[in-house]
Amino acid sequence: MDDPLHLPPGHFKAYLFDLDGTVADTMPLHFVCWNEALGLHGCSLDETQFFALAGIPVVETIELLNRQHGLTMPARELAEYKEALFLKRLVELKPVEAVVAHVHEAHGRIPLAIVSGSPRASILHSLGMLGLTERFEVIVGAEDYARGKPDPEPFLTAAARLGVMPQDCLVFEDADLGIQAAKAAGMQWVKVPQPALG
Repeated sequence: MDDPLHLPPGHFKAYLFDLDGTVADTMPLHFVCWNEALGLHGCSLDETQFFALAGIPVVETIELLNRQHGLTMPARELAEYKEALFLKRLVELKPVEAVVAHVHEAHGRIPLAIVSGSPRASILHSLGMLGLTERFEVIVGAEDYARGKPDPEPFLTAAARLGVMPQDCLVFEDADLGIQAAKAAGMQWVKVPQPALG
């Protein structure tokens, strides 16, 4: 396989995968849903802001936008609405083929985990659409940690649940905040090129 990901050398005992933009090409769908939801409150995200916020849990993103724009958007309600819009669009979901190839290659050889800023329901819907749910021993979603990426807690939580030392994990990530979290966790990482939104 001509692998565009260029994995670092090493004998890894677990692979930890971000979901959105890494395993699942969800970023174009999320971008549309974010702007549809935010538009109800006269707010929007351009592509640069959208990718800069990638990996931050939905409620935290809305709270951040409230502070930046002096708004009072209802964070939890708007997060639920945005996720509902996303779930309706999941029929359009496609995999990130280069990453999914590594999921299939490693499955059964080493344990695998999903580590995402999305809610667990959203993660399970995406994995189900791609037929990948059974490939992952552990799923860590927004409900499973107190501090999201770039804090290392999400990745450290996954490593602990897999019973693997952080230094023995390889992280697959498309977002800069996720790479920062992997580094802070003491893990090796591979950067997945961000997909086009158009």
